[in-house]
Amino acid sequence: MGGHSHWSTIKRHKAGVDAKRGKIFTKLIREMTVAARVGGGDADANPTLRTCIAKAKEANMPADTIKRAIQRGTGELPGVNYEEFTLEGYGPGGTGILLEIMTDNRNRTVSEIRSMLGKNHGTMAEAGAVAWQFHKKGLLVTDEPSIDEDQLLSIVLEAGAEDVKQAGNSFEITTDISEFEAVRAALQQAGIHTSVAEMTYLSVNQVRLEEKPAEQMLRLMEILDDHDDVQKVHANFDIPDEVMEKVAASG
Repeated sequence: MGGHSHWSTIKRHKAGVDAKRGKIFTKLIREMTVAARVGGGDADANPTLRTCIAKAKEANMPADTIKRAIQRGTGELPGVNYEEFTLEGYGPGGTGILLEIMTDNRNRTVSEIRSMLGKNHGTMAEAGAVAWQFHKKGLLVTDEPSIDEDQLLSIVLEAGAEDVKQAGNSFEITTDISEFEAVRAALQQAGIHTSVAEMTYLSVNQVRLEEKPAEQMLRLMEILDDHDDVQKVHANFDIPDEVMEKVAASG
C-alpha cells in the first residue's frame, strides 16, 4: 500500500478529533468558497463545487453554513479572498511532499510551512522539484463489505475508470480527471456508497520507510495537515503494514 492508502487510514483515526476542533468545517468552507468564486454558485454547472458540497454533507455540515460559504464565493456575502497554490518539500528518508494551500496571506503561510518542515525532519523544495512525482487523478474509495469485486470492476471500468486496487477492506478506484464525474455517477446509480470521492495527487513511485523514519513521516503529515491553510497533504511514502498497525494502535 502506498502513501495515499496509509494516510487515509491515519486520517480516519483523526477524523473525530478534527471534527471537534472544527478543522474539517474550516477547510471545507474554504474549498466551497473558492469553488464558487471560480466556477459560480450553481452546483449543477460546477462539478468542483458539487464535490465540495457532497463532502460537506458527508461531514454533517449544516445547510445554512454551506449556503453562506457559497455566497461568500459568489460575492453575495462579504468574505476573505483566498489564494490557491502548491508547496513542495522533502520528508524523512527523501520522501516527496506536495501540499495544496489555500490562504489569505501567502508569505505568512510559506514561512510557517518552512518552519514546520525544518523542525520535523523535512525541508522545503523548489517549485517543480517534487511535483513531477505526482499525477492529478480522480479517486473514489468504497468500504462496503458486501460488494462483489467483479461487479464493481464491471461498473467502474465501463464508466471510464483507469484502475481498481484493493486496500485492506476497501477498494480504491482511480480515474482520469475528465472521467471522474461519470464514474462517480455510475457508482451512485448502482447504490455503491463512497467514503472518498475527490480530485487528488497520486504518487508515481513510493519511498519505503521503516521504523523511526516511518513514525517521523506520519508525525510530519499530521502536523502539516493540522495547519489551517493546508487543504491537503500528499506524499510518496510506503510503510509496512505492521508499522501502520502500531501507529493506529497508539493514535
